[in-house]
Amino acid sequence: MQTLDFSSSEQAEQFRHLQALLSDRWQAIESFDPSDADIIVIPSLSLDQRELLKIQGVHHYEERLLFSLIRLRNPRTRLIYVTSQPLHPSIIDYYLQLLPGIPFSHARDRLLLFSTYDSASTSLTQKILERPRLMERIRQALRPDKTFMICYNSSPLERDLSCQLNVPLYALDPDLLYWGTKSGSRQIFAESGVPCPDGSELVRSVDELAEVAAELWERQPLLKRMVIKLNEGFSGEGNALLDLRPILSLAPGQATHAERVSAIRDRFEGMSFQAKSEVWSNFSSRIPELGAIAEAFIEGEEKRSPSVQGRITPTGEVEILSTHDQILGGPDGQIYLGCSFPADESYRLKLQELGRQVGKNLAAKGVLERFGVDFLAVPHHDPKTEQTQWDLQAIEINLRKGGTTHPFMTLKFLTNGRYDLSSGLFYSQQGRPKYYMATDNLQKERYRGLLPNDLMDIIAHHQLHFDSSTETGTVFHLMGALSEFGKVGVTSIGNSLQQAEDIYNRVVKVLDEETQTRPSANWPSQPHVPITWQR
Repeated sequence: MQTLDFSSSEQAEQFRHLQALLSDRWQAIESFDPSDADIIVIPSLSLDQRELLKIQGVHHYEERLLFSLIRLRNPRTRLIYVTSQPLHPSIIDYYLQLLPGIPFSHARDRLLLFSTYDSASTSLTQKILERPRLMERIRQALRPDKTFMICYNSSPLERDLSCQLNVPLYALDPDLLYWGTKSGSRQIFAESGVPCPDGSELVRSVDELAEVAAELWERQPLLKRMVIKLNEGFSGEGNALLDLRPILSLAPGQATHAERVSAIRDRFEGMSFQAKSEVWSNFSSRIPELGAIAEAFIEGEEKRSPSVQGRITPTGEVEILSTHDQILGGPDGQIYLGCSFPADESYRLKLQELGRQVGKNLAAKGVLERFGVDFLAVPHHDPKTEQTQWDLQAIEINLRKGGTTHPFMTLKFLTNGRYDLSSGLFYSQQGRPKYYMATDNLQKERYRGLLPNDLMDIIAHHQLHFDSSTETGTVFHLMGALSEFGKVGVTSIGNSLQQAEDIYNRVVKVLDEETQTRPSANWPSQPHVPITWQR
């Protein structure tokens, strides 16, 4: 059994050497290149585990990269997928049956599944690294000169695993992760000339946070609210809203700076926390560890949250992949719930342009692979021209796969289509523009207890599956979270945005009808946040 022990400098050198190999292998990563390739999928959420626990059913999010199984439509690709707990066979069968033109048995023979059999709240990659015999079995299954590894997000753990397996990782060097934090994002926006809300520098104590929040208020004396963000928060769960209106008597010009700082510090405990279980005692304890910033809250009767996704290839080229309108929820509209594709035509091309500016800056810093930029959009109506212009303000950069990644890649792999930069639309091989609605958060208490097999029965009986002849229908994910959490993910694909929404609404209607009769009335309460699609 092979074991490796690296010094930090030796590992850094090996990692750079491995990543240099990607320039010869990366074409197979997003295309259906006919050459041989072994792809290791590590769907580990290697993020702050305490922050991740705020997300219900987060251990099932390892299923979000199962769209990667569609890569098996290339008859010479082998895929190795590793999870913390074994995946239900029905879930695997479901994805393999989506493959057009490939016999099920042929695809299944090229899929290798490994599990750590460990449900602890540590990252999957850490679990793998703690099991040298499992790593040896994975290593023996590989063709080293034809293999690359993909992951949900890159951290020192993924770099370590890459070196231990001697396989190149198609992701950024974790030494560059700062550029995906809240404070790092703001620096990139400033350097790239991309507009963003006024905000503070990174601080690591409550006293410093009160100080920079007061300074922000003094720069923006008309502020009503500001957002306090943990520097490494996830999906908006690390955000809190600070309401200044109860202390307007201490606004700039009406009190001293010291009085403002004191009043703001007193207000922290009563902030509106976006995570359901969050309280100030816990939130404040994370500030020394993760850091925090204060940022102006953008007001507006109508607000949207569009985003742009791109990638940086091993050759340094910046590619724009997609745009979305995100659907946000939670107490103050800070939590990511889902998305629609593409973003509204009135600003999708502008999103592409701003995304490219950010991407070029990131590429110059050595960043590789996925990046996403989230925005807030507020309309401004010009009475003279009677036209509406959208003010786009960048909020943050994500240097990882996100909630918009798997629905778009599912569409891409199912249709083998192309994204058109001139229009911001996606066209299937038949030349049809495609649209979708997607969510990780279709969650209702009444869905609890549904097993994956039950969902398959419902899909088959009501014909909710994706139809390859019309290239419309629904693809499900997070199916493992249904029984315990009443939660499932869906991507509803249509030939128009309205059709995609109609398909999504039919899925919800069918699931509601199928779960009308409950076997027991003593289920724990499970709140449901409804998703409203807005354009």
